[in-house]
Amino acid sequence: MRNLTRNWLACMAIGLAAWTVQAQPKVAIIDMKTVFDGYWKTKQSDATIKERQGDYDKERKKMADDYERLNGEYRELEKSARDPAISADEQKKRKDTANSKLLEIREIEQSVQNFDRNFRSQIGDQIKRMRENIFKDIRDLVDTKAKAGNYNLVINTAAESTQVPVFMFAAGLPDLTQEVLTDLNAKAPPGALDVKNDTPAKTDGK
Repeated sequence: MRNLTRNWLACMAIGLAAWTVQAQPKVAIIDMKTVFDGYWKTKQSDATIKERQGDYDKERKKMADDYERLNGEYRELEKSARDPAISADEQKKRKDTANSKLLEIREIEQSVQNFDRNFRSQIGDQIKRMRENIFKDIRDLVDTKAKAGNYNLVINTAAESTQVPVFMFAAGLPDLTQEVLTDLNAKAPPGALDVKNDTPAKTDGK
């Protein structure tokens, strides 16, 4: 995989060099990570995901508390059903009650599993949709600015391959980062840019 990556980068570098000599393209750069992180819609979507994560955590805690309570009741019933001081009929009655409680516990276990699975699926889909919409906004604006500036190529300087920047040096090229970010945030609702990006939402149910 690394060899393929190096070969691809080498071919791209050669292609760009050849293009520069023959066509003299007009090239600009942009830091997509800076634009993505600074876009008000990104901050808004992060806040939405964080809020939904909070709702999930509260509901998950309720289910966990119910699970612990039922387990405690089951253990007490199981213990009392073995009490030699009570009649056989009473022992059977308590044993049956304990078994019923055990069924409730199994139902909660299944509910928790379904709850976790559904949340991970739904939150994953929501994050994907939000990111796709955000990247579309950015891409559309970059396309517009590239056409307006007659750029043949706009390079994302934040792109990486095997954790190493694809473009190691790009001095002297027009940088569209702040220009694009300013335009994207021009119509941001009041307070939208004040939202802090905290730790991404967990989706592992822990």
